[in-house]
Amino acid sequence: MGIIEKSEQFQKSVDNWVAGFGKGKYSRILKMARKPTREEYGKVLAITGLGILFIGGVGFALYYIFQIWLHIP
Repeated sequence: MGIIEKSEQFQKSVDNWVAGFGKGKYSRILKMARKPTREEYGKVLAITGLGILFIGGVGFALYYIFQIWLHIP
């Protein structure tokens, strides 16, 4: 089996997976999905931003503590 046959077989498997995507276990989720409102999007953005700042602050604090504790210039 050459590279062309393998690529055609792979393409067919991907096409079959995409064609059946809305009919399988994900169909219920896709049918219920909707675009978030502006308010929902803003809340998600704010919570994500706070999480990033918190994790970055903890990392910076640990870095600063170890810099002082180990006296690394």
